[in-house]
Formats: sequence, C-alpha cells, structure tokens
Amino acid sequence: MRVLRRVLCCLPGALALGLLVLCAVGADRPGPGPARAVAGPVMPAAALPVRARTASGGAYASAAPRIVPRGRWLARADTYHRDPVRYADRVVAVFVHHTDSPNGYDCADTPRIIRHLYAGQAGGRAWDDIGYNFLVDRCGTVYEGRAGGVDRPVVGAHTQGFNRNTAGIAAIGTFTEGTPVPRAMTDAIAAVAAWKLGLSGVDPRATVRLVSSNGHSRYPAGATAGFLAVSGHRDGYETFCPGLALMAELPAIRAHAAHLQGRA
Repeated sequence: MRVLRRVLCCLPGALALGLLVLCAVGADRPGPGPARAVAGPVMPAAALPVRARTASGGAYASAAPRIVPRGRWLARADTYHRDPVRYADRVVAVFVHHTDSPNGYDCADTPRIIRHLYAGQAGGRAWDDIGYNFLVDRCGTVYEGRAGGVDRPVVGAHTQGFNRNTAGIAAIGTFTEGTPVPRAMTDAIAAVAAWKLGLSGVDPRATVRLVSSNGHSRYPAGATAGFLAVSGHRDGYETFCPGLALMAELPAIRAHAAHLQGRA
C-alpha cells in the first residue's frame, strides 16, 4: 500500500472523461460523499479584494501579491457541493506542491487547467473543494484555489495530516529532477509564502512545530513534528511531490521570502 500511494500521489489529472488524481492527497476528514452539482453565482474578478492584514505580522509583514480570484477559473457548471469552510488559528507553514501536469502550456490556458484539477478533486474524488489554497503558473500568476478568503487561515486538503495552520501552494507543472523551474514561478511562490507567513510573524526560514492529525502522514496521529516554514509536500507525506527540481529550489524560495519580509 505504501508503494501504491507513492505511485498514485502525483499522477497527472484526468479530465471529465477520466480519473484525476492530484499531488494533494487527503483532507483531515472524509469527503462529503458523491459530489452534487449546484448552481451558484460566479464571483467577478473585482469582487475579491486582497486586504493587507499586517497587524499580527508586525515589522516583518509582507505585501500581498496580486491574486486572481476563483471567479476567473470557476465555471458555474463545474461547481460542486461544498461543506462550510473551516478555518485554523493562523498559518505558520506553507507546503509546496506540483500538479504533475504538462509544463508546456500557454499561461492564458491556466484557468482551464485549474478547472480540470478542481473537477478531478471535487468531482472525481468527491472532495468538498480543490485542495490547494493557491496555484501558481509558469508565468508567475497566482490564483486563488480553495474558497474561504485568501487572507484567512483556510484549512485546505493538500498535505495529509498537516492541513491545519498551513497553506498549500501548487506549482502547475511537473518538476522532476533536471526539469527547469521558471524563475517567475519561484518568485511568485516566495511572494505568497512571505505574505501568508508574515501575517503570523513567521520567518520563512524558521522551524515550526505541527501536530499530525492522522496516521496517513509520515507521523502518527497526535505526534508533533518540526518543519521548515516553507516545506515540500514530501516532507509531511510519503510522495515524490513536488519533484526533486522544485525541492531543490526551496532554500532559495525561503531566502527570497525572508527578503520580501525585510529580514536580513
């Protein structure tokens, strides 16, 4: 079963005609059962302001990057049942993922790609929403993923056992060993990390303590584990995600995020 999980975790998403399995594996609680399509308004792009909540971050709060709202990729026909949004106390770590999908896409096509990822998780796997809090394309554009408010500590479904008090950032593409990682993408990941961690006053280079919520992670349920504030999916779950190439970029991402926070 362990070997099977390693194989399945980062398979590329399939579209409406197939099975989509994403790098993000497992929410902290079971899914809501068979997905039910529901009607609902599509939020216009201008309807989601990013508020600069900096009070808790103190001197090291970082400015919010430009974030494209859900309404730019979410189609009415692709809206599935969604349970009430869950919130944590604050975000003290971010986990970086890749979607294990093709790299040569046109960035203008990113909304369609995210829509297919969402359909695979919320539709094919009957999750209550897309698991990632944010997605970043190769051009460095940041997209809102999971609903609930980009500036709030929304509990996602991206890193089994460690979804609470963390944010999941997915790099759209496949970043196995030797694959070039676009600078625009790593800069955008660093900007999101600097901002989200800055809201809690967390240094992106720091070690933080998280409690595993279940035994499907690398740690038994209830165990406390130390993570760098910017970690890869594989640090918390047995997977190849986010790929060795993107894992190798994490030290530079941490350093850039700390710089954006104004830290020496």
